[in-house]
Amino acid sequence: MQSCNIAVQIDKQRVTGDVLKRFHAVAGAVCVFWMAAEVSAARQVPITSIPTSGTYAGGIAVGTENLYVYSAVEVDIQGPNGAPVPGAIYVTLLKDNGQVAMTAMAQGGKARFANVPKSELTAQVVATGYETAKKAFEVLDKTEVKVKVELQPMNDKEAAAADRGISALNPKAQRDIGKALQALRANKSGDARGYLQAAEKDAPNSAEVQYLFGVYASQMHDMMLARSYWSRALELNPSHLSALLAMSQDRLREHQAAEATAYIDRALEIEPSSWRAHMLMAQADLFEKKNEEAVKEAERAIELGHDHASGVRPLLAHALYETGEKERAVKILRDYIAAYPADENAAKLLARLTAPPVLVQAAGRKPAGDAATEETADVSTAVTAMSLAPSWLPPDVDEKIPVVEAGASCNLQEVVQRAGEQLVTFVHDVDRFTATENLIHESINKFGIASAPEKRKFDYLVSIQDLQLGNLAVTEYRNGGGAQAEFPDGVVTNGLPALVLAFHPYYAPNYEMTCEGLARANGTLAWQVHFKQIPGKPNSLKTYQYGMSGPSYAVALKGRAWISADNYQILRMETDIVAPIPQIKLMAEHTAIEYGPVNFQRDNVTLWLPQSAEVYFAWGGKHIHRRHSFNNYLLFGVDEKQNIAAPKNAAPAADVNPGGPARP
Repeated sequence: MQSCNIAVQIDKQRVTGDVLKRFHAVAGAVCVFWMAAEVSAARQVPITSIPTSGTYAGGIAVGTENLYVYSAVEVDIQGPNGAPVPGAIYVTLLKDNGQVAMTAMAQGGKARFANVPKSELTAQVVATGYETAKKAFEVLDKTEVKVKVELQPMNDKEAAAADRGISALNPKAQRDIGKALQALRANKSGDARGYLQAAEKDAPNSAEVQYLFGVYASQMHDMMLARSYWSRALELNPSHLSALLAMSQDRLREHQAAEATAYIDRALEIEPSSWRAHMLMAQADLFEKKNEEAVKEAERAIELGHDHASGVRPLLAHALYETGEKERAVKILRDYIAAYPADENAAKLLARLTAPPVLVQAAGRKPAGDAATEETADVSTAVTAMSLAPSWLPPDVDEKIPVVEAGASCNLQEVVQRAGEQLVTFVHDVDRFTATENLIHESINKFGIASAPEKRKFDYLVSIQDLQLGNLAVTEYRNGGGAQAEFPDGVVTNGLPALVLAFHPYYAPNYEMTCEGLARANGTLAWQVHFKQIPGKPNSLKTYQYGMSGPSYAVALKGRAWISADNYQILRMETDIVAPIPQIKLMAEHTAIEYGPVNFQRDNVTLWLPQSAEVYFAWGGKHIHRRHSFNNYLLFGVDEKQNIAAPKNAAPAADVNPGGPARP
């Protein structure tokens, strides 16, 4: 029988063995269930360059100026009536063409830049709880330039009186829509029509119902009827993104690029980070022979959509071909076809682009460059399919990029390094902590409707240990063992504390990371970082396992983290699995965790710990949504340790894996 060392000092108060009785039932757990990652230093990825002219002082200089007049600039930031502005303040100096010149975090309400070249600039200030402010100024000589910027508190803007989607409808309408969605996904259009008619009786003014009627009509190849439904949806809700995209896609199919662009512009105004909207704009630009713009839009769609937008690559290749980058275009197409050999449209495009001009003319075909006369078949049909995502499951992290502040550049290396330093300190300072865990569980039926919530409460203990050879051990205990009988649907949720360790120096090299910009998160400013498991690297944060002795499956993760621009603590994380695992019927999983400061009396310690977590997964035919919340935190010291052995007839450990739901 293995045992775990449990410290017995909490906030300088000696704790007897009785306090630990609640954990005895799981003391037989294997303490270390972390799949160790190789020891390696975090990758050093230079993001910005420092001009050799010496323009860096208290800020990150981007680019080089070949001018001889340099000046110091001080930006003084104040609130209304000169009030100080608390929290993180991010200052960017923008050139007259909108490009970033220098950036810095303000200290004491002031941001200072040395050796700023002669130029016309704009100071942009972003601060927590205030509207983004801009002020233009000019550097003329070598004297110090002082710029005063007054910030205005951010006003709460009432949400538009728009359709709130399926969740706003009554239960019967939701059920009928759920059945209609199921039928539409199975291409059973006749069944879908009946369910939508029933839903329309209960919700005659729902834009969502009208949009789905349009999808039904498009499956029946009645595009005139589909357009009428989508137009009705936009009358009810002018901001219905799916209807806007459907209308623009329909107009492109009819080669009406100008009409399509009007809808796409509206879609991008509503959701600037919609990769589908950028994809459609690239198609419209290609029709109108705006080839360079088409390349930019296609590249932006791929950047935003990640794996979801892989089918946009043929469109990018076509646009590149039209700009004269023929070799790059052909390479992109060939690489895409090697990965997706079943895409016949891509193969036809490659044949068309690589055919000798003589053969093209002899065959009577139009040249590849005549985009206006080509069918819009450059994009995979899987990409252009109407959005019928399950309503109960949040969007995948790659579906869109949340909004970031314009013009705020990010030093990825510094952000990841400093976030990692916070985690190293956390692991060093923390031996174990306890909390009260509250669980709310909902089972989602096949129509996307949630069951009545079930509630559970656990005494929860987490142990984090830094082992030799650069490995971390994260162990979780719950009173009662956390076994199958304790969790609804027989699925145990473990591993939430481990996800944040993706940014620990031991594990960060296993992920490809991209800093997307400066965002507003949890009431403060935060760097928004996307991460994704690198193929071939250890995926140590999440495993699924059937039973105590069944095989386990490591799950590759991708996600997004919001890292405080002030103290580099992780404020929020969202993760998804990179791909389904059909061997265990794991089709989807989405986790969102909120972190916050917890103050402990012992040594006046403040730690950033999980406050709440939302978990959604489709596994083994079950669709489950859970909300975990944590309070009553207590910190264990390392003053005294006691070996705890499992008593006779103890409940088995809930899980021996570092993360994810598991079925004992």
